[in-house]
Parts: sequence; C-alpha cells; structure tokens
Amino acid sequence: MRTIAEINDKIRHQQAVVWTVEELKARVAEVGVTQAAQQVDVITTGTFEPMESSGAILNLGHTDPPIKIRQCWLDGVPAYSGFGAVDLYLGATQPTEDGEEERGGGHVIEALIGGRSVALRAIGQVTDCYPRASFETTITRDSINQFYLFNPRNLYQNFIVGVNGGDRPLYTYLGPLQPRLGNAVYSNPGSLSPLSNDPELDLVGIGTRIFLGGGVGYVAWEGTQHFPLQKRLPNQTPIGPAATLALIGDAKQMSAQWVRGCYFKSYGPSLMIGVGVPLPVLNETVVARCAVQDKDLVAPIVDFSIPRRVRPTFGLVSYAQLKSGRLTIEGKTVRVAPLASLAFSRQVAQELKAWIEAGTFELTKAVAPLPRDRTFVPQDLLGSKIGIE
Repeated sequence: MRTIAEINDKIRHQQAVVWTVEELKARVAEVGVTQAAQQVDVITTGTFEPMESSGAILNLGHTDPPIKIRQCWLDGVPAYSGFGAVDLYLGATQPTEDGEEERGGGHVIEALIGGRSVALRAIGQVTDCYPRASFETTITRDSINQFYLFNPRNLYQNFIVGVNGGDRPLYTYLGPLQPRLGNAVYSNPGSLSPLSNDPELDLVGIGTRIFLGGGVGYVAWEGTQHFPLQKRLPNQTPIGPAATLALIGDAKQMSAQWVRGCYFKSYGPSLMIGVGVPLPVLNETVVARCAVQDKDLVAPIVDFSIPRRVRPTFGLVSYAQLKSGRLTIEGKTVRVAPLASLAFSRQVAQELKAWIEAGTFELTKAVAPLPRDRTFVPQDLLGSKIGIE
C-alpha cells in the first residue's frame, strides 16, 4: 500500500494521517482493518517504565595538564572509566558510595538532563602524556562534550507478573511483593507497548528512529537477553519476556520529564524512561497486528519466593485482567498494580504523534533486521569445575 519514502513525503508536507495505537484500535473496532489501513499512515506507540539496563556515555574534555581517569564519581556515584582517558559510562542502577541508598546513577542522569550541576571527582593514572593525578570540578550537560544515553536493554517485548507466595516481604526489581500473595506487580503496558504491536519485528530494526526520553533516538542493536524464540500465542505475541532493543540517543536533547531517576525499596536505584516507536502503515497486516487488545496478550505469574533462576508460575494472565486491578490465584483475589505509567505511556504516543504531524519527525527504514533466532543462554556454575561444593 505504501512505502516509508511515500509516508515521509506526506510528513514533510504535513499531510500524514497519524493515530496513536489506542486511536487505531478504536477505529478498527468501528470500521474494520481494511478501511482503517486505507486511512492511516503512521501509528505511534509508547511506554514509560523502569528500564534498569540503561546508562549514559560522557566525554568530559581534557584538563590542563591532562588526566587519564581511572576512578571517577559523579555526585558520589561511581562511573566506569576503563576506556578513553576522559570517557565515562554511568550506569543507571549504580548506587552512591556515601550511604544515600535512595540515589544512584539514574538520578545523576536526570540531573544532568535537567540542566543541573553535578559534582565530579576523578583519580588519574599518572603517565608521561597524562601527568595529572586527580581532579575535582562541577559539570553540566553544556560543559561537557558528548552526553548520550546508550541503553543495552530496553523495551522488553512482554515481561512477567511478580507475586510472593512466601511468608515474608520480598524487595525486588518489580518493587515490594507482599507475602502470601498479598499483591501482584507487572511492568509492561500491554497493548500500548511498542513491540506488542510489531510481534514479528517486521517494522522495527537497527536504525529505526524513535522518541527516546523526550528527544530523538535510534535502535542501535538487539538488546541484551534478546529472546525472540519465546513461545507465542497464535497471534504471534510472546507469552513471556522475548525481544529486547538496545537504544541510543543524544541526552542533551532530552527532557527530565521523560528521564527520571527512581528507587526500589531495599533493591536499589533505577531509571524511568519514556520511549515511543512509530510504526509505518505499509499494508493491512500492520493494522491487523496493531489492533491487538489487552485481552489477547498474556504474561506469566511468577512466584519470587523461590530463589532460583527458573521460578514456579501460577499460569498465564491476560493484560485485560491485570489492568482491571484484580486477579485470582488459587481461589484468592490478589490486588494488582503496574510499574509502567499507563497515563505517561499514552502521553509519549501523543507527543510522538504531534512531532510527526508537525513535520519535524520523519521515519527511517531499518538498515538491518533484528535477529529472530536468538536463544537464551543461562550461566550455570559447575562446582566440580571451579573447586567449590
């Protein structure tokens, strides 16, 4: 029906018809897939959720005399410095070393994006070309060279629902789980989620331009733990964690509205990020897949009280049931809450829609597809091989 070049021409002339994925689903319910596909050019998706496998690359510029940084702290948070002399990587989940457990790398990233000053302390390896031994200053996003997010694993294509069948509270990457099935937590926004609407990764690939943290970003590679071979329903959506994306984007363009440090009690710091992905309507199949409803998407209910890599489950539950706020496990009604903000996920899709309608955001054709054959390889330590019992 269309090509990306044809859609971009309409975007440049501000003639493209853009719907959020929720608007698309409602329209399909009214007029059907064929008619909806004839009317719309781009569908925008979005999410705003914790994405802990994230971080920022910073280049400080050289001091005089120069320093080869080998240890560095930003507002008390250690940054990795084991590559270029003044290149740093700040991980979103890295905690402070000053005992302030509710702050970490994600909060420093948010501060820099928001234009605030950050204290820097560095220790150097003294060499002939880098004679300086230490350095202290304050930096802002405008006083450094490159500052960009490089996130090794974002946008899970589905995830899990966490519960706790044990007898004590558990503090997890999904937040607190109350004992004896006191609550359930899920993190994926379901039918709003970008990859739920492109289940076979036909539209999203390496080089796809996206909304990342309020600025423009790109899909850089497959994400870590990318597992497209996850078991799937007949509609091709996965029944658990599946594909993931590595994302990159200029943090100097971003907004602290869409990149926020957060903290999980007794677990650690993390980072909430808004990500929006535009899906070009190239044919009717795109619309048919984006018409998927929460009742047609499922996730496994996982019991965190068993401290193993593979935990027992209480079966699958639909996102429609999760979003109702209650589910039933073994005859017990369990209250449910999302980690993803559904309201902010909708706002991401709306903002990306506005960019495209204004002609300021064009689509890109992927330069390479994401692999569809990756398996998930666990890391098992065999005591007999490493001398432990």
